[in-house]
Amino acid sequence: MTKLILPARLSRRGFIQTAAAAAGASLLLPASSVLAAGLSPALPPADLSGLPGVAPVGAGNGRPLVFGHRGASALRPEHTLASYAKAIADGADYIEPDLVSTKDGALVARHEAFLSETTDIASHPEFASRKTRKTIDGETHEGWFVDDFTLAELKTLRAIERIPQYRPGSAQYNGMFQVLTFEEIIDFVAAESAARGRIIGIVPELKHSTYFASVGLPLEDRFLSILGAHDYTRRNPVEIQSFEIANLKYLRGKLGRRANLRLMQLVIGENVRPMDVVAAGGTLTFAQMCTPAGLRDIAQYADVVAPPTRSIIPLKKDGTLDQPSSLVQDAHQAGLRVEPWTFRPENHFLAADFRNSAGDAARNEAGSIAEIKRYIAAGIDGFFTDDPALGRAALA
Repeated sequence: MTKLILPARLSRRGFIQTAAAAAGASLLLPASSVLAAGLSPALPPADLSGLPGVAPVGAGNGRPLVFGHRGASALRPEHTLASYAKAIADGADYIEPDLVSTKDGALVARHEAFLSETTDIASHPEFASRKTRKTIDGETHEGWFVDDFTLAELKTLRAIERIPQYRPGSAQYNGMFQVLTFEEIIDFVAAESAARGRIIGIVPELKHSTYFASVGLPLEDRFLSILGAHDYTRRNPVEIQSFEIANLKYLRGKLGRRANLRLMQLVIGENVRPMDVVAAGGTLTFAQMCTPAGLRDIAQYADVVAPPTRSIIPLKKDGTLDQPSSLVQDAHQAGLRVEPWTFRPENHFLAADFRNSAGDAARNEAGSIAEIKRYIAAGIDGFFTDDPALGRAALA
């Protein structure tokens, strides 16, 4: 056991810092505060990041990371404080905010620009006249969209469960929680990290970058400004995701390579093009990006490739898992981590091997854990799950 020597006089802040050090937690206070308390930082001031039992971000390989997909979205309405809090309490290494822009340029957490499925906006008569029809990233919806509302207006809405037919327990929390800004989420994660004595990463996704730029609300510089304004995100683990390419390259150019930072290229295993490629008139497809040559190209600007789970172990015609593809091996040879999306605990979403007889919509914890274990055995470096407690159980 490491001997801990306390100064003769120790402030309350110094005591908390010392307790964290004694517990083996990464230090959260600025290095100047640590030194003022008479302590030596546990890590060099340039990199105070890390996770219990996992190498600091950007160094080495540890156990697979558990990403709380939109929080613990199997159990609480997605992108709410309740969902993020549950994910953290259940052991998520990172929590995920999908980021979109309001009319007045605030970054808020919603899975997409379409508000109708995840908020109670349809019950607000004052917004009835703003119902419209838009096509964003190739998908057409009729309803209400985030970029037609100011942040103050969005704050009058409340979140609802997106798929209540599968998650009636989560739907019981409908109407309780506000739409969150990215800054509110950072503050919440920093507070949870300080309270729990462990680092919690943030894995934000920039949604619809090309669309938002087209309507005069580009995301990237606002996002960079927020990252830089918060001590927590300057020094602790952040993985930035996108299905587009140009925004990740832009962010790499602005952020460089830092010990606490990774860029994650999201892909799908289909012969369709990223939206920025479409807008530029290019021909590159996601399927091409998943080839060995395509993965080597990704590795020039990103650290992680994040495919859907079925690109790693596809399904047979009968819905059971087939043999693993070469994607994990190919990505590792290119120098990329592999962190797929998304494991969900209901029978409807499981491979047929793991379903039980409780019905299509039934929650099946044992089946979900068993399925995740199959993918861990294929060599993945992390994974997104709607239920982080089951992801943690699969690692046990």
